Parts: sequence; structure tokens; C-alpha cells
Amino acid sequence: MTRDLFGAEISSNAAEAFSSGIKGRFNEGNLKGDDHLLQDATYPVTRVVDGRLVVEEAPALRALNARLLDDFIVDCQGGIDRWNKSVEKAGIAFKFVQPHKGFNRRIGEFAGKRVSPAGEVLTEDQWTAQSGDWLPNDDDMRFIGSLMKPCHEPGRYASWIAPPRVGVNNQPGDFEYVKIA
Repeated sequence: MTRDLFGAEISSNAAEAFSSGIKGRFNEGNLKGDDHLLQDATYPVTRVVDGRLVVEEAPALRALNARLLDDFIVDCQGGIDRWNKSVEKAGIAFKFVQPHKGFNRRIGEFAGKRVSPAGEVLTEDQWTAQSGDWLPNDDDMRFIGSLMKPCHEPGRYASWIAPPRVGVNNQPGDFEYVKIA
């Protein structure tokens, strides 16, 4: 769902905001090779066409959100790579991976399309049969609910929150920041 926050990959609103100077590209000042106006530039945008993923060139000005999403995915990968190094160093045979950018999207080029985390375009029946393996289902939500027990005693923390090393402004661990009547 986070990826939907970037908006539709092709967007006249993003183009207008960019042209007005209120929206830019990630690290705009470091980008080389274009006029920073995007008058004649293009950008590759992935779409689902006839049940397959295709990459088509779109006007870069209107594909600004696609560019920002791609930059976000690259930035996230850096964090994932660091996590994976820690997991590997701990001797655990597991790797975190990002899903395909079309997975579980509700906005833009992939809205209404069924794309697996691996980037396979699925039928509705395939999606229904497999999506419970990828997304939280009712059992998962019940389990999460069972973990989320509130804790209101000063100096105590809910089981799903790690206690801080030191309190705000060096207050003791049992400092009552909020008084609940």
C-alpha cells in the first residue's frame, strides 16, 4: 500500500506540480543528462497489456510519479540489503525481498490488476487461490490482535514495544508521561 502513496505512474497533476516548481525528482540536483524541464524526455513505465508486463516509454514530465516510485524502490533495497547482511551474519538461511512494484496496487498502472510478488500477472482465480499466502488473512489478523494488549502501568510496556534505554529528557523508566484517569 505504501507504493500507492506515490499516485498514478502517469499523472498530469504531478506534471503540473513539477512545472510549477512545487514537486521535484529525488536528488534532482544530482541528476545529469536532461534539462530539468523534461520537455522532450521520456521515462520507462511498466504496464500490464494483454495479460503481460510491458515497458513503454512515456513523457518524463507525466511519468514523474513512476520515476519517484522507482527511486523509492531502489532506496528501500539499500535497507533490505543491510537487513539481509545482518540475517546472514546471524547464520539464518533467509532473505528479505521486495515484491514487484505491481503487487497489490490499487492506484495507477496496476490498479485492478493481479500481480504476484514475483511479478507474474495472474488471473482473478489464481490471485484468490494464492493471495492468502502473501497478504494477511483473517487468522493472521486474529493473531496480531492477540498480541496487541494495552499496558497502562507506569514503568511497564506492552509486549510488542521494546522499552527505551532512557526516558525522554533522562526521566526514569517508570516516569508517568501520561496520566490516564
